[in-house]
Amino acid sequence: MPVNPHTLVSPPLFMAADIRAIEQHWAAAHPKAAMMEQAGNAVAELAGTVADESGAPVLILAGPGNNGGDALVAARLLSERGLRVWVVSHADPRQRPPDAARAWTRWHDCGGTILNEIPRSQAFSLVIDGLFGAGLQRDISGEAAHLIALAQGLDCPKLAIDLPSGLDCDSGRIRGCALRADHTLTLLGLKPGLLTADGPDYAGTLHLDTLGVDPVGKPAIPGIALTQLAPHHRLPARAHNSHKGLYGHIGIIGGQNGMVGACLIAGRAALQHGAGSVTLGTLDERIVVDYAEPRLMFASPETLLGAPMSVLTIGPGLGQSPRAHALLEAALAAACPLVLDADALNLLASDPNLAKLATRRSHPTLLTPHPGEAARLLNITGADVQANRLEAAHALSQQYHAEIALKGAGTVIAHPDGRYAINTSGGPWLAQAGSGDRLTGMAAALLGQGMSAGNALEAAVWLHGNPV
Repeated sequence: MPVNPHTLVSPPLFMAADIRAIEQHWAAAHPKAAMMEQAGNAVAELAGTVADESGAPVLILAGPGNNGGDALVAARLLSERGLRVWVVSHADPRQRPPDAARAWTRWHDCGGTILNEIPRSQAFSLVIDGLFGAGLQRDISGEAAHLIALAQGLDCPKLAIDLPSGLDCDSGRIRGCALRADHTLTLLGLKPGLLTADGPDYAGTLHLDTLGVDPVGKPAIPGIALTQLAPHHRLPARAHNSHKGLYGHIGIIGGQNGMVGACLIAGRAALQHGAGSVTLGTLDERIVVDYAEPRLMFASPETLLGAPMSVLTIGPGLGQSPRAHALLEAALAAACPLVLDADALNLLASDPNLAKLATRRSHPTLLTPHPGEAARLLNITGADVQANRLEAAHALSQQYHAEIALKGAGTVIAHPDGRYAINTSGGPWLAQAGSGDRLTGMAAALLGQGMSAGNALEAAVWLHGNPV
């Protein structure tokens, strides 16, 4: 039975290789059963709820692999239920995998036909996309791209099986072209590509059906979807008999001339999320009070570096002056958790000595780059980062032995032990100046109140996308 993944807490994520392993293990344990029948039935059930009410036929695009086999099973079942079904496919049935070939035979035996083209003048109540699924390893072009373009132009809902055709299962990038679905029924488990990069724009409303199959073992790279906060993402209730000293003193360094707002945003966010006290070390020392949030304290950055802190943050509005460089070098030696953002990351990328200091820290380090900053840190292009956001986040985590939040659509949080999470909250409204500064302050506040570094970063990212 399909479920909304957002109703689940921390559902696991499965790469294409994980899905293949699950399918192979299930097939070995059930030699006389066909998972494809279960998948096709799930598609047919959901199709009945998402098709429009025009009564027009259902159009099914069936590809050459098992995704196309799922589509053909759905076609047969929908036809048996009295719906008019038109199937379009360019695949040679003699070259289909065994289960998909059987699905083609059963569709043919029940009187079903297969068209080579989508009729130009025909209206449809639904398009079911079964061209390509998790196994896609190449860019789509030629006849398949033509079919996708024609289907996209039809004025009816689009339902993708497993993933929209053309969307990479593991990375969320578009392989040549892709169908923009209104609904995606993903099977066996959630895939990372549905949640990050182009995935959220192309998948539409997500539905998950595990088909009653229990995955064997854990994925090779254990990941979760941040759909809700889990218990370990929540701070314990505060005792009545407590004081501000129990909830962390956060220091934030940045705010050169003309960029003090970044520090103010980070500091306000830290207070709003429970920090006991916050001191700003602004490079523009003309600023000594925040009239909108007078609880914020101010000190020179050098003074702040010499004071005991629960958490130190450096970067918002920092600039890249020689003074900023010296402050970052001193901050990297701080004996407390450290959050690096914005220009602190740019300075780190430009100086191998600073990068070396960052890798040698004995206290937790958190980096919150956007794709451009991540590209500079990895010495690659922003397009390279966006082509595989998981890989980039993992590379940064290993390089700096740090907790990483690679910001963007489906922010990726990578942990030094190899685990990762993809956030599902937020949206394009976060794409504005100051948004990252707020996240920095939130992460620092949760760290200062005693949450572990990895949990603090995951919780901050999720909460950042769910403003109260």
